Amino acid sequence: MFYTYILQSEKSGRYYIGHAEDIQKRLERHNVGRVTATRNKGPWIIKYYEEYETKALANSRELYIKSMKSRVFIEKLIAGFQKDI
Repeated sequence: MFYTYILQSEKSGRYYIGHAEDIQKRLERHNVGRVTATRNKGPWIIKYYEEYETKALANSRELYIKSMKSRVFIEKLIAGFQKDI
């Protein structure tokens, strides 16, 4: 299973969108500074995720969300999110 996810920085409130096969391990990498784009901007928490059968589908969804370039769009996704990790 692959995931498209949205993280939020507890420090700044900024969002980060990505995809991964193991969402928990990926979150750990973000929080210990092993991801350049999120280094020194955390701690990060998972606010939203979607499950996909393939990496290609997860990547495609990530790119779509990023293409929207809209905090409002991201916050609407998060507002409708009901799953627990």
